[in-house]
Parts: sequence; C-alpha cells; structure tokens
Amino acid sequence: MAAAMVWVPILEEGVFRFDASEAARAAAGPSLSFAEPRRREVVLREGVDDAGRPAVVPECEVVGDDVHRILIKLPYGTSFYGTGEASGPLERTGKRVFTWNTDAWGYGSGTTSLYQSHPWVLSILPDGKSLGVLADTTRRCEIDLRQESTIKFAALSAYPIITFGPFDTPAQVVASLSHAIGTVSMPSKWALGYHQCRFSYKSSERVLEVIRTFREKGIPCDVVWMDIDYMDGFRCFTFDNNHFPDPKSMVDDLHSIGCKSIWMLDPGIKEEKGYFVYESGSENDVWIKKADGSPFIGEVWPGDCVFPDFTSERIRTWWARLVRDFISNGVDGIWNDMNEPAMTTTTKTMPESNIHRGDADIGGVQNHSYYHNVYGMLMARSTYEGMVMSNTEKRPFVLTRAGFIGSQRYAATWTGDNLSNWEHLHMSLSMVLQLGLSGQPLSGPDIGGFAGNATPRLFGRWMGVGALFPFSRGHSEAGTVDHEPWSFGEECEEVCRLALLRRYRLLLHIYTLFYVSHKKGTPVAAPLFFADPQDTELRKIETSFLLGPLLVCASTLPDKGAHECAHKLPNGIWLPFDFGDSHPDLPVLYLRGGAILPVGLPIQHVGEASLGDDLSLLVALDENGKAEGVLFEDAGDGYGFTQGDYLLTYYVAEVHSSVVSVKVLKTEGSWKRPKRNLNISILLGGGAMMSSRGVDGEEVHFMMPSEFEVSSLVAASELDLKERLETIRPIPDMDKPSGQEGADLSKTLIILKSGDWFLKIVPWIGGRIISMTHLPSDSQWLHSRIEIHGYEEYSRTEYRSAGCTEEYKIVRGHLEQSCVEESKVFLEGDIGGGLVLQRHISILTDNPKIVQIDSSIEARSVGPGSGGFSRLVCLRVRPTFTLLHPTEVVVAFTAINGSKQEISLDSGEVTLEGGLRPNGEWTLVDKCSGLSMVNRFDHRQVSKCLVHWGTSDLNMELWSDERPVSKDTPLRICHRYEVTQT
Repeated sequence: MAAAMVWVPILEEGVFRFDASEAARAAAGPSLSFAEPRRREVVLREGVDDAGRPAVVPECEVVGDDVHRILIKLPYGTSFYGTGEASGPLERTGKRVFTWNTDAWGYGSGTTSLYQSHPWVLSILPDGKSLGVLADTTRRCEIDLRQESTIKFAALSAYPIITFGPFDTPAQVVASLSHAIGTVSMPSKWALGYHQCRFSYKSSERVLEVIRTFREKGIPCDVVWMDIDYMDGFRCFTFDNNHFPDPKSMVDDLHSIGCKSIWMLDPGIKEEKGYFVYESGSENDVWIKKADGSPFIGEVWPGDCVFPDFTSERIRTWWARLVRDFISNGVDGIWNDMNEPAMTTTTKTMPESNIHRGDADIGGVQNHSYYHNVYGMLMARSTYEGMVMSNTEKRPFVLTRAGFIGSQRYAATWTGDNLSNWEHLHMSLSMVLQLGLSGQPLSGPDIGGFAGNATPRLFGRWMGVGALFPFSRGHSEAGTVDHEPWSFGEECEEVCRLALLRRYRLLLHIYTLFYVSHKKGTPVAAPLFFADPQDTELRKIETSFLLGPLLVCASTLPDKGAHECAHKLPNGIWLPFDFGDSHPDLPVLYLRGGAILPVGLPIQHVGEASLGDDLSLLVALDENGKAEGVLFEDAGDGYGFTQGDYLLTYYVAEVHSSVVSVKVLKTEGSWKRPKRNLNISILLGGGAMMSSRGVDGEEVHFMMPSEFEVSSLVAASELDLKERLETIRPIPDMDKPSGQEGADLSKTLIILKSGDWFLKIVPWIGGRIISMTHLPSDSQWLHSRIEIHGYEEYSRTEYRSAGCTEEYKIVRGHLEQSCVEESKVFLEGDIGGGLVLQRHISILTDNPKIVQIDSSIEARSVGPGSGGFSRLVCLRVRPTFTLLHPTEVVVAFTAINGSKQEISLDSGEVTLEGGLRPNGEWTLVDKCSGLSMVNRFDHRQVSKCLVHWGTSDLNMELWSDERPVSKDTPLRICHRYEVTQT
C-alpha cells in the first residue's frame, strides 16, 4: 500500500521532517494502530516543493514487520559519509553501523558499534550537491549503506526522519545540522594545546616530573591528565591520600609552570556504606532502578556499583553539585569515561529492562533501551553544568567517551581505546573527520595508540598528524612502555617537538576555526572533498584533510614519508610551506590560493602568549592576485566574547601593478587593536616566499618579484628542501616494539581474501586470526586483542616422566611461513620440547563461503636424550567471537544423543561431554542481524566442548583427548566456518 507524502519544513529553509509512523498510518487507513509495529519504506526522489525550491518527494510503503525501516534512494553515484564515531574508511558507502554505545576496547575497522551513536548520514550527490539525513531516534538503530546509493534505517520503534538540503555544498549541510542539534561550545584556548595522559600517572611526584620534563626539553604541553588511579579505591570524588595527598598543592605547582589538570569521573559509584557519594545518592534516591524498583547494581572498577539516573534534571543537579565541590581542589577539567555505561558483565552494559525516571520533555519514564545511547551525553551535560556552577567566569572543559548526536554542546570526545598500530593511525584521520561531519568538531585519537606499544616511527608519525587534529592528546594503557614524546629515542623526540611547535604556531588559526564553528556550525577539520565536492576523485582520500584553507597531507604508511607520497590536490592553487621544520616524518602543509593564514610564535604553552606578540601572516594569492583571511582574538577563556569583548579581523591582500598591498578590510568586536609588529610572507611556490614587515592595522606595500626572479627563488627553495631532507635523520624503522610483545600489530599481517571472506592473520604469534570479516554482510565475526583472545591453541597437561607433570601453554617460538597464497596459508611454529605447531588456514576454492582451519601438534624430536617430554598432550582450540548483540545471540546444535540444544548468555559457562557434545556441528546465531556462523568439526577428534560468555565476546572451545604424540600420530582438530542467513 503506498501513499504520496510531503516533507514538512522545520527549523530553517531546506530542512524537512517526515514522520514515518504518521505516513504509515495515513497509508494504511484506520485499521492501522499507531503503536503497532510496521515496516516503513520511504523512497526519496528529486523534485521541487510547492514554492519551486529543490526538495524531495517521498513515497511511503507499509509492509507488516516488527522493525521500523526507512529506505531512502538517491541518484546513482551518491557517496555516503557521517555515521558519527565509526571505524573503517572515510567513505561509508558499502558499510553498516549499529548505533548502540559500546565499550569497544581495541576495535577494528569492521567493528559496527563504538562508544557513540550518531544516526546521521551525509550524502554527496553526483553533481556535488549534498543532502543530510537524520533518524531522530535514541534507540538501537541500524544504518545500512551497503546498497548502491541507498540509505536504510531500522529501529524497533517509530521515529521521524529529518533531511537537511539538498544544499550546494556539504559544509552547508553540516552547518544546517549544527543549527538543529547545537554548535560546539567555544573551548578555552588552553584546551586546544597539547594534552599528555596515561593510565595512570600514579603519584603527584610523577605528574610533576612529566610536566617538568616537557619544559626542560622544550616540548610544548598545556594539560596533564589524571586517570582513575588518583582516586581512593576508584571511588569518584576522592583522592588517594598516599599518592595524591594534596591535590590542590600539586595543581598550584602545575599552574606555576603553565599546565592545567584534568581528572576522571566515572558514572559507577561504589556501593559502600559510609562513602559520602553513595550515602548522599541513596538519601536523594538518584540511582537507576531495576524493573522491580530496587537500585541496579553492576560491577565496574570499584566492584559493585550503583549508577546515577542522569535522565532526570533533579539527579543531574545532584551530580552537578558534587562536581562543583570537586572543582575546588583546583581541578581545571573533567573526563567522563565508562559512561556508555560500561561494566564487566556479559552484555557490557546494564540490562535493557532497567528503569529510568526521565523528565517528561525527553521521554519520561522509560526502560534502558530508550536512554542507553544518551546516557553518556546526559552525564557530560551534568558535569558541564557542575563546572559552570563552580565558576561562571571560565569555560568548562569536559571530555566524554560516550555520546549522542548533539554532545558537542557539553563535551569534547576522543576515538576511544585504539591500538598502537599503523591501521589505527590511518583510521584515526577518518574517525576524526567523520565526527566533524556529524556535528562534533572537537575530537582526536589517543596519539600513539592506547593499547600496545608503539614503535618510534609509528609514534612520531602519529604525533606529526595528531598535533594538527582539533583535539590533540597522547594517551596509553597500563602495562605498556612509556609513551611520552621523549620515550622513543632522540629522533622521535625531535619529530614530536617540531610537530607540537607547529601546532602552537597554528593555534591562532585553530582557535579562529573553533570560533567560526561555534557561531556557524562548520567543521574544524574537513575531508579533502570539501574543497571541491564535484571532484569524485577526492571523495575517497583518507591521508589528507583540511583545517580551514590549510591542507595537511600525511603518510600513514610505515615505509614512506609524506614528502615521498603522491598527493592528489583539489583544483586551484595550493602552495607548500613550512616553518623551517620540514622533516621526512612530518606531514606536508599547503595553503590554498586566495587564503591568508595567521601564525603565532613557537611557545611552550598558551600562557606564554600575549596580544602584543609579533603576528605573522602567510599569504597565498589566487589566480587574480587576491587573498583574504580572518583572525579571532579574545581573552582565551570566559564569556566576554558573547558581550562583544573580542577582536575579529578580516585581512585582505591584492596585487596592483606588481605592488602587493596587505591591509585590514574590516573588524568586529569592541577590543582595540594591540600594538604589534606584523610579519607578512607571500608564498611563491615550492616553499619559496618573500617577506616584509609592518605594523598590524596599517597597510603594508611591497614589490612582487619578476617571473624570472620567482622561478629562481622557487628552484632554489626546492633544492634547499631536498638537501635538508637528505641530511635529516628520520626516525629509525623498528619492526619490533620495545617492551611487551603481543599487544602490537605494527608488523605486516597476512591477508587472506577470497570469496566471502577477508582474514587478517598474525604470523608471528602462531598464526592467530585477529580479524575475520564476512564481506557480503560486512560483519566482523572474529576480532580480538591478540595477546589474550583470538584463535589460539593450548596444551593442557604435559607429562615429563612418571610422577612429574607441568602445565604450560603454547608460546611464541621459531616460526616459518612456508606458503602464502591468495586463499591458503601454511604456518609452523616451534613450541619447544621437540614439538611443532602447524596451522593450515584456507578458503575453499570449490566453496568460497567456507573458511577451513586445520591445527595440529607434531612431534619432531622426542624420546630419550631429546630433551623433550614424553608427549602426552591435549590440543585446545579456542576461537573468540565479538558479539554485536549479546542478548540476541545463542549457540544452537544437535547433540550426539539427538537432543536439540540452545545455549544463551544466561546459561553462563557450559561444558559439553559425552552424548551432550555437538554432533560435529554447532551454530552461532545472531537473531538481530539475521546471520549465523556454522562451525563444523569431526566430533571423533573432540572429547569436550565448552561455551564461555565473556564480558565482550564468546569463546567456543574444542578439546581433544590427552594422548601420546609422535611423528606418526599428530594431534589434530580441523574445523570449518560458514556464514549463512538465519
């Protein structure tokens, strides 16, 4: 049944709202109940509205189903972006995302749910015009972009669809979205400096030592962070009296050397009588309830915890007052972590049946499935409001891990617990850009990677590009080697110093971009195609991005520097420049023709700068000999700028008869122009420039050189740059990380791709599979932190001789990669004692839907005098699967005794022996995605099967019998995987 519908204009011109549930009711007539679940498919076609303006004309079809689906078809050749915090490539075309805030430690490129939810798609049409689509739902929502030029949304309850555009440019679409959801709060200038963090700096002495080292080494830094170890037993709003006995004194010492401090607060409050936060919360009835009305208790860092219900204004005020009092310890900013909310349960979060007492204006009393995706944002809002309570003269700084579309009003964000590898360095560019395209401009990754040990080159390269992200913070996990800029040798330290000095020289520009973003909603960092949306070749570029008119080109390859890569540039004039700091391990910088870039001094922290400092303008003239630029200046903090206490200067440059004039075109704001010198550099190409000096506010004139002189200057500059780069010592290429082995993924992985499968295999850790992606469904069925999970083997018990036993697991040994083909890998590892682990991984040529894994232990040299064991051994195969929807996954099989079995997470750990073992096949069924993974094996090789539900994954283990192993009797378990539609 179909019905013609029209979009209802809302908010502003070009923004339309379509309520699929209302359309379905109109289409079906009186017999359709509004509350009855139905499938809604809306097809958008190009057209015009009644006023003749470009618009879309929907057509609604109602089909019986239990899921509300919206289907939007756009012209062939449309490219998709957005979807908020999403891993993988920049262009989202062909991808699928589930909006369900998830603690996604060590996520991969195919992980479909991360820490934040943005049910939003930015569409770039073939002609460069752009359209944005927002699914206005807080519930778990599927965004499916796998079908050509088609957007599909699906959720379990009705929701409106809001479109933005079509507009002429993607920048207009993002600005329009930002006006609807709120623009970013104007950050303090210090918050745009470099931040140093670790999980954790364990004492006040260590914190001060780190910052003093920054100062001694001349490496800029404005902020140091305190992770959870500053607390007394992980109790929020407390301090460890042994290691942080006087936080106010420590903060005073930090302030004296120009450094701010940011402290973590989690939502989990320890359930403990006598703990003042717990007692206050219980007295004020602030905790989230279970369905039976009792407080919900979940386990996090402190143990058993209760959780504030931030959906209520009354409870947010209670939290805000705690924050206000906490700030009195000298706290400069607050970090909200674990607020998906995350906990150490199988589902990784609280039950969806929990009850929130939300205020009427945001939905009223609802279960957790309604408020889950906005819980982190509401916590950030409460924290932000508490900081406002503490001091109305300062701008709050809050960082949140979890969020929803609109979070930028209250907090910055970062891309979560990433890994120290080249893939995550590359992916960090796309993730920051996607967040900006979804309305959140203040974001960045953990520079160097959070989990695992960076190599010197990886860390230095990451700092090179990370120093130019909107939010710039280095952070690393407990148990890893030190990840401060000086921790990886002299060459890496110098690259980090140069990179951060670049950031501070460009801070005037970055601060101005945030003012524009705050006022107009435009991104701070934008993809390259923003410079020319009609150029389809720019749409997939992931190693370059724009900072206003500034183009940053970075290498994310371990074997090439940015200067060695071929960069695709947008149409027009793009002139390279540097600050005398070009380096093989730093990004290349370009300025667009027609732009003027304000540049400050190379300072160590923002407190060193003053309005009277020399100001530099880099000028890149366009083909008409003109350029313009803007500079925003205010106190760097507080709200005086909202009352006119600022200076916004528009500079222009123009050539007349070979004479360049640079002047102030106009100004805004009540501030008087400070008396300061003005240094002007005209970029000529090839890094060459000509310079002149003057006084800011006065018109400056100077002669342009002749074409011959320009050519000579450019040639000399290019030669000088080439010679400089040849003499600089790049960061050494270390293929092995220092420190712990196993958490690093910087070595080249073996890629196995054929048919329906794309596998990444770690050859140096026994051939372990760390990523198994099913291409037709874009589902990552196996993804792991390689040192603790993944596909691996264990022996259970080895018998050295009569009466002597020992337990051991297979560890890294000598490894030979004997054969690598497109669809077959053979790996072999010496595991000690004369034993060899062999692994055959292949994708069957006759049935490319199946992955076959054949694992065996073989005896090579055993017996008397061999130094080995007597070889009574057990092989244990333990694949670990990441679960997108843990509550909707079961393990189903027919047992040897003929009984039908189904094991869910409520079953806990289950051991299957004897007749209860699967009869050679068990199936992992995801009822939400509609996919199942069939695991087939020879049950005669298997004595025991075990199902274990972890906090974020599911282990499906097969055990062999203990039996002697010799060269003639290898121990083997073979299994095959096949994904099918449920």
